[in-house]
Amino acid sequence: MSRAPVWRAVVACAVIATAFILAFTLSPRLGLDLRGGTQLVFETRDSPTAKADSEATDRALDVLRRRADALGVVDPTLVRSGERRIIVELPGVLDPRQAAEVIGRTAQLAFHPVRGAAGPAEQGDTVLPDESGTRLRLGPVAVSGDAVTDAAARSDPQQGPGWFVTVDFRDAGAWQRLTGAAACEAPGDPKRRVAIVLDREIISSPQVDPSVACRAGMPGGSTRITGSFTQQEADELAVLIKGGALPVPLTLVEQRTVGPTLGEQAIEASAKAGVAGLALTTLFIVVVYRVVGLLAAVALAAYGLISYAALLALGATLTLPGLAGFVLAIGMAVDANVLVFERAREEYGRRPGRGLRAALDRGFRHAWSAIADSGITTLVAAGLLFWLASGPVRGFGVTLAIGVLASLVSAMLITRVLVHLAAGRLSPRLCGLGRAGWVRTWVVRRGPDLMARGRLWLGLAGVLTAAAVAGLVLHGLNVGVEFTGGRLVEFAASRPVGGEAARQVVSGAGHPQAVVQVSGEAITVRTGQISADEVAGLERALDAGLGEVTKRRDELIGPSLGEELRRNAFVALGVALGAQLVYLAVRFRWTFGAAAVLALVVDAAAVVGAFAWLGKPVDGVFLAAMLTVIGYSINDKVVVFDRVRELWSAQRDRPFAEVVNGAILQTVPRTVNTGMGALFILVALAVFGGDSLRDFAIALVIGIVAGTASSAFVAGPLAVELERRGDRPPPEPARPRRAPARDGSGAVV
Repeated sequence: MSRAPVWRAVVACAVIATAFILAFTLSPRLGLDLRGGTQLVFETRDSPTAKADSEATDRALDVLRRRADALGVVDPTLVRSGERRIIVELPGVLDPRQAAEVIGRTAQLAFHPVRGAAGPAEQGDTVLPDESGTRLRLGPVAVSGDAVTDAAARSDPQQGPGWFVTVDFRDAGAWQRLTGAAACEAPGDPKRRVAIVLDREIISSPQVDPSVACRAGMPGGSTRITGSFTQQEADELAVLIKGGALPVPLTLVEQRTVGPTLGEQAIEASAKAGVAGLALTTLFIVVVYRVVGLLAAVALAAYGLISYAALLALGATLTLPGLAGFVLAIGMAVDANVLVFERAREEYGRRPGRGLRAALDRGFRHAWSAIADSGITTLVAAGLLFWLASGPVRGFGVTLAIGVLASLVSAMLITRVLVHLAAGRLSPRLCGLGRAGWVRTWVVRRGPDLMARGRLWLGLAGVLTAAAVAGLVLHGLNVGVEFTGGRLVEFAASRPVGGEAARQVVSGAGHPQAVVQVSGEAITVRTGQISADEVAGLERALDAGLGEVTKRRDELIGPSLGEELRRNAFVALGVALGAQLVYLAVRFRWTFGAAAVLALVVDAAAVVGAFAWLGKPVDGVFLAAMLTVIGYSINDKVVVFDRVRELWSAQRDRPFAEVVNGAILQTVPRTVNTGMGALFILVALAVFGGDSLRDFAIALVIGIVAGTASSAFVAGPLAVELERRGDRPPPEPARPRRAPARDGSGAVV
């Protein structure tokens, strides 16, 4: 007796036990869109004295980390992205103005001697106005910000209610020489002052105390900066001085702020979608496959545990699109189980005398190639998302990739162990694999010849593509801020408001060109590049005109980043199509690969055209949906062409159109059952997932329906037409594997 089932059971138990331990000993790392806070993306720029290379970016990262720590933010995250970008995540910080001003300020601090008052027409780098507006002519830098060891905001009730900042220097001698030289001037003379310059602005220019003797200077290596500061201003100045100067300037290219209530709602909505989708999917596969369907549902629960544990073990950040990918991958796991069960039904129907276990073993063996091909194509899409996407959408790529790998473990290992145990103890009919199923029965009874009207189907596909192009020409795409640059702010009103009333308030606040969308109590405003102060003014105007409003989300995308993301989106889609074509051409034949990719273009056109006609936003979440549609559509076509190759190699003299028609009819049960399982998940996401995930689900529903139909009515006829023009012979039949020779009779005494 083979020991393979025993070893599979041992490995399955070890995987589940490890996942269980990880899931209950590690805590999830939630993204800012789930727990609330602000994410800032800075890009380093060249300065006249320094180049913004990776080394300068690393030094800037250290400065920003010290500033974030000094701000008192709990668990800040700062990482370098690429050579010139720094991502700063500040949980709990909901005021982007404070965060961006303090974290990203250049903070070039210097202490200058004052050479005297400047004339009205005198210009130059050494002439700056002081606190009162008097223009001063400054000498060269005497003490730089690098010489500062500490800075703190303080108040002294004995000297008044104001706040000041104390500064300690590393080189006490330099400060003493600077103040000693100034003390040689007469009291009241501007030359007796010391100018403290921060980012080319004199923040304080105190006069050296008359008690300080000429050339003696102020000993001790410390001073205080005064200037009518509030406590917050003094704290921020101390943070900037203590954190040090940035080696190169920074530009804010992206900012996302999410309120905690929106994050809580997102988690709750995703949990509801996951539970509802899993429950509907479980009910469906139990009805279709009976006991083995129930065992597959148990394996799906194990899939969820393994995926979650893998995310925790890798330290991945859970984002809202990431949760959608986690839920969506349930459909991928269902697909693998359906492929195996349908193939096992076929094998048992052909040779029932061999028993159910033999049929299951052959089902797992024959379904493996299609499952592997489907997984690889989906992993390509997930990798492109992680490589080219931005923000939370990258989390979707991570969770989708982990979900695909976990679904392989769930279907090919855990499901196999469970159904292997049931197959030897229950009757084939009770297991659910003893009869063909109603879809297969209907298809066999009707036996339609789809390829007889292949050119008609191709003509209808052309009409659909033309309709999509018409939508693009007439309406265009509602390209989101993520690809165009600008600002998107979402407010929650205390009561439902009208769209026209909200537009009038926004226009009256100085933003007549803003795009305003209202859905119940949610007000979304999309504008160009406006400042955080203008956003605060907009919030005040809405609060005064519509009642109490609360800012729930604030996203700023710089024009350079928007152009880059838009370019990356086209690159991702192009690379995805090219990679699928190359993979399918290598895996099958070039005619199959070309037919699949051309059908994929029709699927993509259907989704893009629908969004153009409906006016739905095209953003990073839409990119994730498009790449998922590409992966799903290719999965479906891989299954069809895998069966075409198998049938054609076994029936080389049969007309190719009949082979394609037979392969499509044989894979219809898998296509219908897999599509239904995925649609249950997507309907749950559409109902519970909120606006962004609802659009994501709509795109996938359109893509799945189009992809399923195009496999039969576009990819199949195209393959027939291309093969008519080719001259390659049918594929050779697979050679039967020979069992290794064994010494002796094999008997055991």
